[in-house]
Amino acid sequence: MGVPATMGTDQLSERAAMMRESLQKSQTITDNVVSILGSFDHRLSALETAMRPTQIRTHSIRKAHENIDKTLKAAEVILTQFDFARQVRGKSRGSEKHEAETKILRGPHEDLESYLEAIDQLRSNIHFFSNSKGFKSSDGVLNHSNGLLTKAISKLEDEFKQQLTSYSKPVEPERLFDCLPNSLRPSGSPGNQGDTKGNHSHSEHHNDMANAVYTPPTLIPPRVLPLLHDLAVQMVQAGQRQQLVKIYRDARSSVLEESLRKLGVEKLSKDDVQKMQWEVLEAKIGNWIHFMRIAVKLLFAAERKVCDQLFDGFDSLGDQCFSEVTASSVTVLLSFGEAIARSKRSPEKLFVLLDMYEIMREIHSEIEAIFKGKTCAEIRESASSLTKRLAQTAQETFGDFEEAVEKDATKTAVLDGTVHPLTSYVINYVKFLFDYQSTLRQLFQEFESEGESSSQLASVTMRIMQALQNNLDGKSKQYKDPALTHLFLMNNIHYMVRSVRRSEAKDLLGDDWVQRHRRIVQQHANQYKRIAWGKILQCLSIQGLASSGGSTVGGDSGNSSGVSRALVKDRFKIFNMQFEELHQKQSQWTVPDTELRESLRLAVAEVLLPAYRSFVKRFGPLVENGKNPQKYIRYSAEDLERMLGEFFEGKNLNEPKR
Repeated sequence: MGVPATMGTDQLSERAAMMRESLQKSQTITDNVVSILGSFDHRLSALETAMRPTQIRTHSIRKAHENIDKTLKAAEVILTQFDFARQVRGKSRGSEKHEAETKILRGPHEDLESYLEAIDQLRSNIHFFSNSKGFKSSDGVLNHSNGLLTKAISKLEDEFKQQLTSYSKPVEPERLFDCLPNSLRPSGSPGNQGDTKGNHSHSEHHNDMANAVYTPPTLIPPRVLPLLHDLAVQMVQAGQRQQLVKIYRDARSSVLEESLRKLGVEKLSKDDVQKMQWEVLEAKIGNWIHFMRIAVKLLFAAERKVCDQLFDGFDSLGDQCFSEVTASSVTVLLSFGEAIARSKRSPEKLFVLLDMYEIMREIHSEIEAIFKGKTCAEIRESASSLTKRLAQTAQETFGDFEEAVEKDATKTAVLDGTVHPLTSYVINYVKFLFDYQSTLRQLFQEFESEGESSSQLASVTMRIMQALQNNLDGKSKQYKDPALTHLFLMNNIHYMVRSVRRSEAKDLLGDDWVQRHRRIVQQHANQYKRIAWGKILQCLSIQGLASSGGSTVGGDSGNSSGVSRALVKDRFKIFNMQFEELHQKQSQWTVPDTELRESLRLAVAEVLLPAYRSFVKRFGPLVENGKNPQKYIRYSAEDLERMLGEFFEGKNLNEPKR
């Protein structure tokens, strides 16, 4: 049993020794691995150190390549500039003439595109050498290039002027008329508008004109405008802006003025206007209204379009050119309007003033749109000033008319009591005014608030009618026969009422005015009957025929028991004489309105004829039983009725009318 124990210990010792040996080997291997790894780390560090100069050289080479590329490009630019400089500075060598200088000196007419490219190159060259003073030849290049650029721009100016002038021609009137709406195209000679209103009222015609379509003419062919634009760009870049404006103004303004002159526009001073006969001046005003439409809606609109396209992208240059081109023409047109607005006022001028005011209102929006910008502000202000001046003069003329009606001192009376020329003139005047209702309201708004414009028109119209009535009252007192006084007032006020009822004035003056004046007409008719026929009707009265004893008809001769035959005869004689006198006189008087005339005759007949029939029936036998009864009973009732039908016909019997 002891041996196995001894063997077990020996085995354990042996195993332990083996394990120790194994651990020692493992430590040795570990140390070796650590040593190898340390060696690798050292080698990597050495390798990195060795490669660093190579990396630096590679980066430098790459940077060098980039710099070389940039330098080559810069050098190419420099060489290009020097090459161009050589072209523009060199002299002829043999048969060779340097291309750039040749192209510039040749001018732009043959090949504008290449010419403009050469100028761009020349400017680039000047810019390059201006910023590169270090080059030995830069001063010489700059001097020569600047001199050549000056020549080039001069040639451009000449080309711009030549092109613009060659395509700038006056527009013939016929061509302008073709651009107008059909309703405005004249049927006669240029400048003669003719009757464009037809059967339409003034207000309808005015509305038609405001809504009409206008087609401005093409002043310069569209294909030419881009070329002119390119030339203008070069001139502006060369600092020749004002020279460009001058060339454009000189070329276009004279053409515009000639277009208007061909149309019929004249330069007239205020003195010229004052000296003209009204009929001549009225025709010229009508033409001026036509010219204003054509000038603003066609010629100025077309000129504005040219400026906008030719000077596109130049800020206010287009506005400046347009202002300078149109200034003279606008002045000619507006100065005529100012001369009319400031001329001596008279009632007949009111309607042309309103027509002129209307056209200025009609073209207001076009003027604001076409004459835009600061440089056109003075033109816009001049147009606005004329509009206000016309409104003011028209309103003052309105006031003058009211006063003139009130104070009209015409001494010549109408002998037949008919409608006085003043009445028909004033009523026609007022009726014409109502064709301008919208214009008058607009005019009153220049001075009153919007809500008061209608009431203002009504108030002015009523005052004019009252002024007329006051004047007629004064004129009626010129008649020696009071019956004719009332007939005259009846005729004239009836004419006023009838005219108002048949016109738009009725809506403005109102039914109350109409009814009140109809009553006045009736009052004058009644007064006429009382005064003209009162005395003759007394002849047909029984008063004064009976004897003191109160005897009735039936006695034989003129005794006290009955009616005096002598008095009856005397009454018939007086009646005949008075009626014949009335017939002779009043058949020369006139009641022009058919309805009123028949009404007045009937009113007289309804009073006269029954009274005459009654008198003849009652007292006729006393006369018929005596000698020559026809000497006293000269007329039957039917005769009187027929003769009444001749009253108020205005017949001329070559005898005194009163």
